[in-house]
Parts: sequence; C-alpha cells; structure tokens
Amino acid sequence: MGRAFEFRKARKLKRWSTMAKTFTRLGKDISMSVKENGADPESNSRLRALIQNAKAANMPKDNIERAIKKATEKNTENYKEIIFEGYAPHGIAVLIETATDNNNRTVANIRSYFNKAGGNLSTSGSVEFMFEHLCNFRISKNDLEIEKIELEFIDYGVEEVFLDDNEIHLYASFDHFGIIQRELENRNLEIISSGFERIPQLVKSLNFEQQIEVLDLIEKIEDDMDVQNVYHSLDIKKTKSFLP
Repeated sequence: MGRAFEFRKARKLKRWSTMAKTFTRLGKDISMSVKENGADPESNSRLRALIQNAKAANMPKDNIERAIKKATEKNTENYKEIIFEGYAPHGIAVLIETATDNNNRTVANIRSYFNKAGGNLSTSGSVEFMFEHLCNFRISKNDLEIEKIELEFIDYGVEEVFLDDNEIHLYASFDHFGIIQRELENRNLEIISSGFERIPQLVKSLNFEQQIEVLDLIEKIEDDMDVQNVYHSLDIKKTKSFLP
C-alpha cells in the first residue's frame, strides 16, 4: 500500500461537518457538469460519475434530479471553478478548489482567511506543482481478486490498487479518468464512487501548537460556502489525532 492509501486513510478522519454542506457541494459539481456537457447521464460521463457519488453520500434521489433540472434553466447561477494557492503559517502549502458565482467575493474571503492566520495567498502555480493530481475509483469487492484487477488495469493507467472496507480502490493520474471509467463500465463492475484528489509529494512535520494554527486556518477555509476541497502539505500521519 502506497501514498494514495495513506492519504485516503487520513482524509477519512476529516469529513465535511454536515450532510447539507456535502449535498450543496455535490449540487454545484452536478450543475457545472450539466451546463458543460448536458443533462443526459448516458452521454455525459462526468455527470454519470457525480450521480454515483451523490448516491454514495446518501443524497436523496429527488435532490439529485432537482439539481440536474435546475442546472438546465437559463436563470441558474453559472459556477466557475477556480483554484487558489497559498501558504499557511510555518510554510505549509495549501491548495484550494472552489466553485463560485462571484469571484470577487471568493478572492476576498480566501485572502482574509490567510491574512488573519498569518499565512499568505500566493500567485497561480506557486504550490500546485507540489501536489500530484490523481483520479480515484471505489468499486465493490464482490468476488473480484484484487491482484487480478491490479494486473489488468495497469494497461489503463492505474498506478495503485488496495482494499479498504471491502471495497477496491484504484488510483491513477488525473488524465486517465475517462478511460478507466469506460473500462469499469464495459466490464459491468459496480462503481460506488469516483473523483479527483491532490496528494502532496512532500509533507512537513510541525509541533503540536503549530499544527493547531494550520488546522484552524484549514477549517475556516473548508467552512467557506464557495470551497469544494482543500489540500495541504502538513504531515497528516502525525496530526490525525488532532483533527476534529
């Protein structure tokens, strides 16, 4: 088991605080996908994946259908994906994925969080290169042999496979998402959820007090209505006991 496994294990210790927030963020993803590639899951593979994710998060079917329908209406907000990069206190790199309909508001809020915490919001490209952009899939174990899946999916770009909670997890580089999704569907393998993650290539250890400073900033950023995901280079394995 490699870095992807350790990263996922640590991320499970810090989840979105409320179900409503989870549904809101999934709804934004669905809206952007529908506006970009249409409302038909059969022809929109990204939407198909997001519907799977919504079901895995126990999002009610009515909420999913409402989000798709609303996205087709002309007066619906147009969300734009924007990445912010910066440094938390003590040199911890932070990368933030947002979906916003008001860029000025989002920029002002993110900058304020960094300034108040003693960090700084940086320019585009300043920390993104420090994170490996990966796609991931969770599929049902059933009677599958993990070694066989690992061997067969190497040809489709899969770099890491592991078993967790009786589910098989596959990790690959970001640009292999489509080909892996198609192959899993062609084989009628049940996809529980899929998505994208950014794993820090190097992590940094801090003492307890410093960790709290960084985690306080990360929590404030994650609570922002426009923020979808936050990634950082703090040594997760050594701080997991302090995560709420």
